Amino acid sequence: TVPGMTKKDLWTSSIVSVTGTIVMRFILGPACDKFGARVLFTVVLCTASIPTALTGLINSVASLVVLRLFIGIAGGTFVMCQYWSSRMFTKEVVGTANALVGGWGNLGGGVTQLVMGSVLFPLFKLGMSPEMAWRTVCIVPAVVAAGTGIIVYFISDDAPKGNYKDLKKNGLMPEVSAAASFRSGAMNVNTWILFVQYACCFGVELTMNNAAALYFREKFEMSTESAAAIASIFGWMNLFARGLGGFCSDKMNAKMGMKGRILVQTVLLLLEGGMVFIFANTSSLAGSIIVMVFFSIFVQAAEGSTYGIVPYVNPPCTGSIAGIVGAGGNTGAVCFGLGFRQLDRWIDAFYLMASVILFSGVLSLFIRIKGHAGLVCGEDDPEGGAKGQTLAVPEAEDQDEDA
Repeated sequence: TVPGMTKKDLWTSSIVSVTGTIVMRFILGPACDKFGARVLFTVVLCTASIPTALTGLINSVASLVVLRLFIGIAGGTFVMCQYWSSRMFTKEVVGTANALVGGWGNLGGGVTQLVMGSVLFPLFKLGMSPEMAWRTVCIVPAVVAAGTGIIVYFISDDAPKGNYKDLKKNGLMPEVSAAASFRSGAMNVNTWILFVQYACCFGVELTMNNAAALYFREKFEMSTESAAAIASIFGWMNLFARGLGGFCSDKMNAKMGMKGRILVQTVLLLLEGGMVFIFANTSSLAGSIIVMVFFSIFVQAAEGSTYGIVPYVNPPCTGSIAGIVGAGGNTGAVCFGLGFRQLDRWIDAFYLMASVILFSGVLSLFIRIKGHAGLVCGEDDPEGGAKGQTLAVPEAEDQDEDA
């Protein structure tokens, strides 16, 4: 336990951690377009493993806040994850691919908490005091992260045809300017609509990860352990829900083109916003758990459907767009976190969250991607991408068809 920590201090440390991730996602997006995902994965995982290993040195609220800021660097790996899967999989299945890798990545956080708290921590306590055990146990995920980063570098490729360095050397891929890529992505209005929408799904998930246990403990007067166990259900929906959102996006794309992807996105956000209102007004424990399950499914499905659209916005700068939209999720967590931190009543914070989510769903009306139909007008250009073609393709002329 950190001496003198209050509920507001806990929210502050969570907000600071997410802020570090926002900065990294803005930086890593255009870097992916220039260097590819593989090298950046290695650098970020190995770097983030250092503050993770130093968790045991925390002795004050200030040191906790600083450490969580630097651990937040690891959250930038999401950008490489989504860019890489967009690079490797064809447009017919890119929504499902992005959603599955993103969802199982989020699930990893819940699995880590379970393993750390239920397996490793008790194991460490057998040979040392509880105080020393929690200060030492975080060395394990630090070693796993660094090891994973090194393995990724040596056994994987940047693209179906090889690594970016070799493709450039052989003239199969032009040099890419990270600044120009970021400028192109940032100047596209669709990027910022998706930024807001991702803030209203992934930002909501991050907020609930921090708020759910506190909410159940205070509202239903539960023990910390019981409240945490119930709250973990929200994260476990990542096992299938985000992938389901991407899958539905792909299926509707096959039937209706881009209009189908946007329709799925809109419906999921509206259902999500409605479930927040219901959750805030559910008075029984059993009812709250049931509503939370459906609330979580719609949250994570919307995350999956968002990244079913991202690779289409402007394929040559997919990395930059993925980074900006990904930063939107963390920005949403900061904003909603501030709402929960400042508002005295839980219901007021949930009403604020629900209203913003519903508004974000309406923004789908303004998504208009070149060569593709919008939600209410336009039609897809049949030349907008051949079947079996990947979307995040920086090659000037020679495009990957064997993903």
